[in-house]
Amino acid sequence: MVTDLPPGGARAVARCDALGVAPYSDIEGGLYRAYLTPAYEAAQAAIAGWMEDAGMTVRRDAAANLVGRFEGEVADAPALMIGSHLDSVRNGGRYDGPLGIMLGIECVAGLHDAGRRMPFPIEVYAFGDEEGSRFPAAMLTSRAVAGTLDAAALDIADDHGVALADAGVDVSAYLAAARDPGSIRAYLEAHIEQGPVLEADGLAVGTVTGIAAQLRYAVTVTGMAGHAGTTAMRLRRDPLAGAAAMVLAVEQIARADNSDVVATVGWIEALPGAANVIPGEVHFTIDVRSGVEARRNKVAEAILERLGEIARVRDLELAVERIHDLPASPCDPALMDLMDDALVGAGQPVRRLVSGAGHDAMNMAALCPTAMLFIRCKGGVSHNPAEHVAPEDADIALRVMLGFIDRLGECA
Repeated sequence: MVTDLPPGGARAVARCDALGVAPYSDIEGGLYRAYLTPAYEAAQAAIAGWMEDAGMTVRRDAAANLVGRFEGEVADAPALMIGSHLDSVRNGGRYDGPLGIMLGIECVAGLHDAGRRMPFPIEVYAFGDEEGSRFPAAMLTSRAVAGTLDAAALDIADDHGVALADAGVDVSAYLAAARDPGSIRAYLEAHIEQGPVLEADGLAVGTVTGIAAQLRYAVTVTGMAGHAGTTAMRLRRDPLAGAAAMVLAVEQIARADNSDVVATVGWIEALPGAANVIPGEVHFTIDVRSGVEARRNKVAEAILERLGEIARVRDLELAVERIHDLPASPCDPALMDLMDDALVGAGQPVRRLVSGAGHDAMNMAALCPTAMLFIRCKGGVSHNPAEHVAPEDADIALRVMLGFIDRLGECA
Protein backbone atom coordinates (compact mmCIF):
# COMPACT_ATOMS: atom_id res chain seq x y z
CA MET A 1 0.00 0.00 0.00
CA VAL A 2 1.55 3.27 -1.30
CA THR A 3 4.96 1.67 -0.86
CA ASP A 4 5.91 2.50 -4.46
CA LEU A 5 5.82 6.25 -3.80
CA PRO A 6 9.00 8.10 -2.89
CA PRO A 7 9.16 9.94 0.44
CA GLY A 8 7.50 13.35 0.44
CA GLY A 9 4.21 15.22 0.51
CA ALA A 10 2.65 13.09 -2.21
CA ARG A 11 3.25 9.94 -0.16
CA ALA A 12 1.76 11.62 2.93
CA VAL A 13 -1.41 12.45 0.97
CA ALA A 14 -1.54 8.96 -0.56
CA ARG A 15 -1.29 7.36 2.86
CA CYS A 16 -4.19 9.50 4.09
CA ASP A 17 -6.17 8.31 1.08
CA ALA A 18 -5.27 4.70 1.84
CA LEU A 19 -6.62 5.12 5.37
CA GLY A 20 -9.90 6.52 4.06
CA VAL A 21 -11.44 3.15 3.18
CA ALA A 22 -12.04 -0.25 4.81
CA PRO A 23 -10.62 -1.66 6.99
CA TYR A 24 -9.59 1.77 8.25
CA SER A 25 -13.15 3.13 8.34
CA ASP A 26 -16.02 1.98 10.56
CA ILE A 27 -18.61 2.60 7.80
CA GLU A 28 -19.00 1.56 4.17
CA GLY A 29 -18.82 4.16 1.43
CA GLY A 30 -17.22 6.86 3.55
CA LEU A 31 -14.84 7.60 6.39
CA TYR A 32 -15.71 7.32 10.06
CA ARG A 33 -12.87 6.28 12.32
CA ALA A 34 -13.73 6.51 15.98
CA TYR A 35 -11.49 6.06 18.99
CA LEU A 36 -10.77 2.43 19.97
CA THR A 37 -12.82 0.83 17.18
CA PRO A 38 -11.62 -1.89 14.78
CA ALA A 39 -10.88 0.79 12.17
CA TYR A 40 -8.80 2.71 14.70
CA GLU A 41 -6.82 -0.41 15.58
CA ALA A 42 -6.23 -1.20 11.90
CA ALA A 43 -5.09 2.34 11.15
CA GLN A 44 -2.68 2.25 14.09
CA ALA A 45 -1.18 -0.99 12.78
CA ALA A 46 -0.59 0.52 9.35
CA ILE A 47 0.92 3.71 10.77
CA ALA A 48 3.14 1.74 13.13
CA GLY A 49 4.66 0.03 10.11
CA TRP A 50 5.30 3.36 8.40
CA MET A 51 6.89 4.73 11.56
CA GLU A 52 9.20 1.74 11.79
CA ASP A 53 10.14 2.09 8.12
CA ALA A 54 11.11 5.71 8.89
CA GLY A 55 13.55 4.55 11.56
CA MET A 56 11.40 5.02 14.65
CA THR A 57 10.75 2.79 17.60
CA VAL A 58 7.02 2.50 18.18
CA ARG A 59 4.85 2.13 21.26
CA ARG A 60 1.25 2.63 22.33
CA ASP A 61 0.85 4.70 25.48
CA ALA A 62 -1.64 4.30 28.34
CA ALA A 63 -4.24 6.43 26.52
CA ALA A 64 -3.91 4.33 23.32
CA ASN A 65 -2.00 7.01 21.45
CA LEU A 66 0.48 5.65 18.90
CA VAL A 67 3.96 7.09 19.46
CA GLY A 68 7.00 6.82 17.21
CA ARG A 69 10.39 7.96 18.53
CA PHE A 70 13.46 8.91 16.49
CA GLU A 71 16.48 9.27 18.72
CA GLY A 72 18.61 12.38 18.64
CA GLU A 73 22.30 13.02 19.09
CA VAL A 74 21.60 13.61 22.78
CA ALA A 75 19.30 10.79 23.85
CA ASP A 76 17.99 12.41 27.02
CA ALA A 77 17.49 15.87 25.54
CA PRO A 78 13.92 17.21 25.60
CA ALA A 79 12.14 15.95 22.50
CA LEU A 80 10.37 17.76 19.70
CA MET A 81 6.86 16.33 19.57
CA ILE A 82 5.06 16.33 16.22
CA GLY A 83 1.43 15.28 16.37
CA SER A 84 -2.15 15.37 15.23
CA HIS A 85 -5.19 13.12 15.51
CA LEU A 86 -6.12 9.82 13.91
CA ASP A 87 -9.89 9.83 14.51
CA SER A 88 -12.50 11.44 12.27
CA VAL A 89 -16.01 12.78 12.39
CA ARG A 90 -18.75 10.65 10.85
CA ASN A 91 -18.56 10.76 7.04
CA GLY A 92 -15.56 13.06 7.31
CA GLY A 93 -12.58 13.93 5.17
CA ARG A 94 -9.33 12.02 4.84
CA TYR A 95 -6.83 14.73 5.75
CA ASP A 96 -8.21 16.40 8.89
CA GLY A 97 -5.75 15.05 11.45
CA PRO A 98 -3.99 12.18 9.65
CA LEU A 99 -2.12 14.51 7.27
CA GLY A 100 -0.26 16.05 10.22
CA ILE A 101 0.74 12.57 11.40
CA MET A 102 1.89 11.50 7.93
CA LEU A 103 3.92 14.67 7.46
CA GLY A 104 5.56 14.07 10.84
CA ILE A 105 6.55 10.60 9.67
CA GLU A 106 7.88 12.06 6.40
CA CYS A 107 10.01 14.55 8.36
CA VAL A 108 11.63 11.71 10.26
CA ALA A 109 11.94 9.59 7.11
CA GLY A 110 13.82 12.44 5.41
CA LEU A 111 16.24 12.74 8.30
CA HIS A 112 16.66 8.97 8.54
CA ASP A 113 17.31 8.54 4.83
CA ALA A 114 19.90 11.34 4.96
CA GLY A 115 21.62 9.73 7.96
CA ARG A 116 20.95 12.81 10.06
CA ARG A 117 20.15 13.15 13.75
CA MET A 118 18.98 16.32 15.44
CA PRO A 119 20.36 17.48 18.80
CA PHE A 120 17.05 16.27 20.27
CA PRO A 121 14.81 13.24 19.77
CA ILE A 122 11.68 13.58 17.66
CA GLU A 123 8.46 11.88 18.72
CA VAL A 124 5.48 11.59 16.37
CA TYR A 125 2.14 11.27 18.15
CA ALA A 126 -1.05 9.94 16.57
CA PHE A 127 -3.63 11.15 19.08
CA GLY A 128 -6.80 9.13 19.49
CA ASP A 129 -9.91 11.23 19.91
CA GLU A 130 -9.54 14.90 19.06
CA GLU A 131 -12.99 14.92 17.44
CA GLY A 132 -14.82 13.26 20.32
CA SER A 133 -16.93 11.39 17.77
CA ARG A 134 -17.46 8.28 19.90
CA PHE A 135 -17.46 9.25 23.57
CA PRO A 136 -19.13 12.39 24.98
CA ALA A 137 -15.78 14.12 25.45
CA ALA A 138 -13.12 15.38 23.07
CA MET A 139 -9.33 15.40 23.20
CA LEU A 140 -9.09 12.90 26.05
CA THR A 141 -5.82 11.54 24.71
CA SER A 142 -3.95 14.82 24.24
CA ARG A 143 -5.24 16.08 27.58
CA ALA A 144 -3.87 12.90 29.14
CA VAL A 145 -0.46 13.49 27.56
CA ALA A 146 -0.47 17.14 28.65
CA GLY A 147 -1.32 16.11 32.20
CA THR A 148 -4.52 18.19 32.32
CA LEU A 149 -7.08 15.37 32.28
CA ASP A 150 -9.14 14.68 35.40
CA ALA A 151 -9.71 11.02 36.18
CA ALA A 152 -13.44 11.70 36.60
CA ALA A 153 -13.64 12.48 32.88
CA LEU A 154 -12.93 8.82 32.12
CA ASP A 155 -16.23 7.64 33.58
CA ILE A 156 -18.05 7.81 30.24
CA ALA A 157 -19.79 5.53 27.75
CA ASP A 158 -20.57 5.75 24.04
CA ASP A 159 -24.03 5.82 22.45
CA HIS A 160 -24.19 2.03 22.58
CA GLY A 161 -23.52 1.97 26.32
CA VAL A 162 -19.93 0.75 25.98
CA ALA A 163 -17.89 2.30 28.76
CA LEU A 164 -14.44 3.66 28.03
CA ALA A 165 -13.17 1.16 30.61
CA ASP A 166 -14.51 -1.68 28.46
CA ALA A 167 -13.38 -0.29 25.10
CA GLY A 168 -9.77 -1.43 25.15
CA VAL A 169 -7.92 0.79 27.63
CA ASP A 170 -7.10 0.48 31.30
CA VAL A 171 -8.66 3.60 32.78
CA SER A 172 -6.81 3.06 36.05
CA ALA A 173 -3.53 3.60 34.16
CA TYR A 174 -4.85 6.12 31.61
CA LEU A 175 -3.30 9.19 33.24
CA ALA A 176 0.12 7.55 33.05
CA ALA A 177 0.21 8.82 29.46
CA ALA A 178 1.17 12.23 30.93
CA ARG A 179 4.60 13.47 29.93
CA ASP A 180 7.03 15.24 32.21
CA PRO A 181 7.14 18.89 31.05
CA GLY A 182 10.93 18.74 31.14
CA SER A 183 10.94 15.92 28.59
CA ILE A 184 9.32 17.91 25.75
CA ARG A 185 11.05 20.87 24.13
CA ALA A 186 8.22 21.93 21.78
CA TYR A 187 5.10 20.68 20.02
CA LEU A 188 4.56 21.05 16.27
CA GLU A 189 1.27 20.34 14.52
CA ALA A 190 0.61 20.59 10.81
CA HIS A 191 -3.08 20.66 9.92
CA ILE A 192 -5.33 21.53 7.03
CA GLU A 193 -6.71 25.02 7.47
CA GLN A 194 -10.38 23.94 7.44
CA GLY A 195 -11.16 27.37 6.05
CA PRO A 196 -10.79 29.40 2.82
CA VAL A 197 -8.22 32.05 3.77
CA LEU A 198 -5.08 30.46 2.34
CA GLU A 199 -6.84 29.52 -0.88
CA ALA A 200 -8.30 33.02 -1.22
CA ASP A 201 -4.81 34.47 -0.78
CA GLY A 202 -3.25 32.02 -3.23
CA LEU A 203 -1.01 30.50 -0.56
CA ALA A 204 -0.15 26.88 0.18
CA VAL A 205 0.75 27.27 3.87
CA GLY A 206 0.66 29.73 6.75
CA THR A 207 1.88 30.18 10.31
CA VAL A 208 -0.83 29.80 12.95
CA THR A 209 -0.83 32.48 15.63
CA GLY A 210 -3.10 30.60 18.00
CA ILE A 211 -6.41 28.86 18.50
CA ALA A 212 -9.52 30.95 19.01
CA ALA A 213 -11.31 31.21 22.33
CA GLN A 214 -14.52 29.17 22.31
CA LEU A 215 -17.80 29.48 24.18
CA ARG A 216 -20.69 27.05 23.81
CA TYR A 217 -24.19 27.25 25.29
CA ALA A 218 -27.12 24.86 25.54
CA VAL A 219 -30.36 26.83 25.23
CA THR A 220 -33.86 25.67 26.20
CA VAL A 221 -36.89 27.68 25.15
CA THR A 222 -40.20 26.64 26.74
CA GLY A 223 -43.67 27.71 25.64
CA MET A 224 -47.04 25.96 25.44
CA ALA A 225 -47.69 22.90 23.31
CA GLY A 226 -51.03 22.85 21.53
CA HIS A 227 -53.02 21.58 18.59
CA ALA A 228 -51.77 22.95 15.30
CA GLY A 229 -55.29 23.28 13.91
CA THR A 230 -57.24 24.70 16.83
CA THR A 231 -54.92 27.14 18.60
CA ALA A 232 -55.35 30.70 17.31
CA MET A 233 -52.15 32.45 16.25
CA ARG A 234 -52.67 35.33 18.70
CA LEU A 235 -52.91 32.89 21.62
CA ARG A 236 -49.81 30.87 20.86
CA ARG A 237 -46.65 30.72 22.94
CA ASP A 238 -44.64 28.89 20.28
CA PRO A 239 -41.05 28.25 21.41
CA LEU A 240 -39.97 27.19 17.93
CA ALA A 241 -41.02 30.51 16.40
CA GLY A 242 -39.19 32.21 19.26
CA ALA A 243 -36.13 30.03 18.72
CA ALA A 244 -36.17 30.92 15.03
CA ALA A 245 -35.97 34.60 15.95
CA MET A 246 -33.16 33.79 18.37
CA VAL A 247 -31.17 31.89 15.73
CA LEU A 248 -31.39 34.87 13.40
CA ALA A 249 -30.32 37.14 16.23
CA VAL A 250 -27.21 35.02 16.81
CA GLU A 251 -26.22 35.47 13.19
CA GLN A 252 -27.06 39.18 13.06
CA ILE A 253 -25.14 40.13 16.20
CA ALA A 254 -22.01 38.24 15.17
CA ARG A 255 -22.09 39.74 11.69
CA ALA A 256 -22.64 43.24 13.03
CA ASP A 257 -19.44 43.01 15.08
CA ASN A 258 -17.53 43.03 11.78
CA SER A 259 -14.57 41.20 13.28
CA ASP A 260 -13.18 37.67 13.45
CA VAL A 261 -16.06 36.63 15.74
CA VAL A 262 -18.10 33.70 14.46
CA ALA A 263 -21.32 32.42 16.04
CA THR A 264 -23.12 29.25 15.06
CA VAL A 265 -26.32 27.43 15.94
CA GLY A 266 -25.30 23.92 14.98
CA TRP A 267 -28.05 21.79 16.53
CA ILE A 268 -31.74 22.32 17.20
CA GLU A 269 -34.54 20.06 18.44
CA ALA A 270 -38.28 20.75 18.78
CA LEU A 271 -40.43 18.65 21.11
CA PRO A 272 -42.62 16.70 20.90
CA GLY A 273 -41.70 16.76 17.21
CA ALA A 274 -45.08 16.04 15.58
CA ALA A 275 -46.33 17.75 12.42
CA ASN A 276 -49.72 18.60 13.94
CA VAL A 277 -48.49 19.82 17.34
CA ILE A 278 -47.19 23.26 18.28
CA PRO A 279 -43.91 22.50 20.05
CA GLY A 280 -43.79 22.94 23.79
CA GLU A 281 -40.02 23.01 24.14
CA VAL A 282 -37.04 23.71 21.89
CA HIS A 283 -33.38 22.99 22.50
CA PHE A 284 -30.47 24.42 20.53
CA THR A 285 -26.77 25.16 20.87
CA ILE A 286 -24.77 28.35 20.33
CA ASP A 287 -21.05 28.32 19.57
CA VAL A 288 -19.14 31.64 19.73
CA ARG A 289 -15.45 31.98 18.83
CA SER A 290 -12.82 34.67 18.38
CA GLY A 291 -9.08 35.00 18.49
CA VAL A 292 -9.58 37.66 21.18
CA GLU A 293 -11.29 36.41 24.32
CA ALA A 294 -12.70 39.80 25.32
CA ARG A 295 -14.28 40.23 21.88
CA ARG A 296 -15.79 36.78 22.06
CA ASN A 297 -17.27 37.53 25.47
CA LYS A 298 -18.71 40.88 24.35
CA VAL A 299 -20.55 39.29 21.42
CA ALA A 300 -21.73 36.35 23.53
CA GLU A 301 -23.15 38.70 26.15
CA ALA A 302 -24.97 40.69 23.47
CA ILE A 303 -26.43 37.50 22.05
CA LEU A 304 -27.69 36.30 25.42
CA GLU A 305 -29.21 39.70 26.19
CA ARG A 306 -31.07 39.67 22.87
CA LEU A 307 -32.32 36.12 23.48
CA GLY A 308 -33.77 37.27 26.79
CA GLU A 309 -35.58 40.15 25.09
CA ILE A 310 -37.09 37.82 22.50
CA ALA A 311 -38.27 35.42 25.21
CA ARG A 312 -39.91 38.22 27.21
CA VAL A 313 -41.74 39.68 24.20
CA ARG A 314 -43.05 36.25 23.23
CA ASP A 315 -43.90 35.17 26.80
CA LEU A 316 -41.48 32.26 26.67
CA GLU A 317 -39.23 30.77 29.33
CA LEU A 318 -35.54 30.80 28.55
CA ALA A 319 -32.79 28.71 30.16
CA VAL A 320 -29.15 28.99 29.08
CA GLU A 321 -26.34 26.75 30.28
CA ARG A 322 -22.71 27.40 29.45
CA ILE A 323 -21.33 23.98 28.56
CA HIS A 324 -17.95 24.84 27.03
CA ASP A 325 -15.46 27.63 27.74
CA LEU A 326 -12.00 27.38 26.26
CA PRO A 327 -9.63 30.33 26.43
CA ALA A 328 -7.58 31.38 23.45
CA SER A 329 -4.43 29.29 23.03
CA PRO A 330 -1.67 31.41 21.47
CA CYS A 331 1.26 29.75 19.76
CA ASP A 332 4.73 30.48 21.09
CA PRO A 333 6.09 33.76 19.62
CA ALA A 334 9.64 32.45 19.22
CA LEU A 335 8.41 29.31 17.46
CA MET A 336 6.18 31.42 15.20
CA ASP A 337 9.28 33.37 14.17
CA LEU A 338 11.08 30.11 13.39
CA MET A 339 8.09 29.01 11.31
CA ASP A 340 8.08 32.29 9.42
CA ASP A 341 11.79 31.85 8.68
CA ALA A 342 11.09 28.30 7.50
CA LEU A 343 8.38 29.61 5.18
CA VAL A 344 10.81 32.04 3.61
CA GLY A 345 13.44 29.31 3.37
CA ALA A 346 10.95 27.17 1.44
CA GLY A 347 10.24 30.02 -0.96
CA GLN A 348 6.88 30.89 0.59
CA PRO A 349 5.63 34.32 1.66
CA VAL A 350 5.02 34.85 5.35
CA ARG A 351 1.34 34.65 6.27
CA ARG A 352 -0.05 34.42 9.78
CA LEU A 353 -3.60 33.43 10.63
CA VAL A 354 -5.64 32.36 13.63
CA SER A 355 -7.36 28.98 13.92
CA GLY A 356 -11.08 29.09 14.54
CA ALA A 357 -11.12 25.32 15.08
CA GLY A 358 -9.80 23.50 18.11
CA HIS A 359 -6.74 21.27 17.85
CA ASP A 360 -4.68 19.03 20.09
CA ALA A 361 -2.14 21.87 20.19
CA MET A 362 -4.42 23.80 22.53
CA ASN A 363 -3.94 21.09 25.15
CA MET A 364 -0.25 20.63 24.50
CA ALA A 365 0.30 24.31 25.30
CA ALA A 366 -0.01 23.34 28.97
CA LEU A 367 2.99 21.04 28.52
CA CYS A 368 5.37 22.97 26.27
CA PRO A 369 5.64 25.78 23.70
CA THR A 370 3.54 25.06 20.61
CA ALA A 371 3.69 25.83 16.90
CA MET A 372 1.21 25.11 14.13
CA LEU A 373 1.38 25.16 10.35
CA PHE A 374 -1.80 25.44 8.28
CA ILE A 375 -2.06 23.80 4.86
CA ARG A 376 -4.44 24.96 2.14
CA CYS A 377 -7.49 22.78 1.56
CA LYS A 378 -9.65 23.07 -1.53
CA GLY A 379 -12.61 25.39 -1.03
CA GLY A 380 -11.89 25.53 2.67
CA VAL A 381 -13.98 22.35 2.95
CA SER A 382 -13.46 20.06 5.94
CA HIS A 383 -15.44 17.50 7.94
CA ASN A 384 -16.75 16.45 4.55
CA PRO A 385 -15.82 13.71 2.04
CA ALA A 386 -14.99 16.53 -0.42
CA GLU A 387 -12.03 17.54 1.73
CA HIS A 388 -8.97 17.76 -0.52
CA VAL A 389 -5.29 18.68 -0.24
CA ALA A 390 -3.01 18.93 -3.26
CA PRO A 391 0.12 16.76 -3.01
CA GLU A 392 2.15 19.80 -4.11
CA ASP A 393 0.89 21.76 -1.08
CA ALA A 394 1.70 18.86 1.22
CA ASP A 395 5.22 18.81 -0.21
CA ILE A 396 5.62 22.52 0.49
CA ALA A 397 4.39 21.92 4.05
CA LEU A 398 6.96 19.15 4.46
CA ARG A 399 9.78 21.44 3.34
CA VAL A 400 8.62 24.09 5.78
CA MET A 401 8.45 21.58 8.63
CA LEU A 402 11.95 20.30 7.90
CA GLY A 403 13.17 23.89 7.80
CA PHE A 404 11.50 24.52 11.14
CA ILE A 405 13.19 21.44 12.62
CA ASP A 406 16.57 22.58 11.32
CA ARG A 407 16.11 26.02 12.82
CA LEU A 408 14.99 24.55 16.13
CA GLY A 409 18.15 22.42 16.08
CA GLU A 410 20.28 25.52 15.64
CA CYS A 411 18.70 26.91 18.80
CA ALA A 412 19.49 23.79 20.82
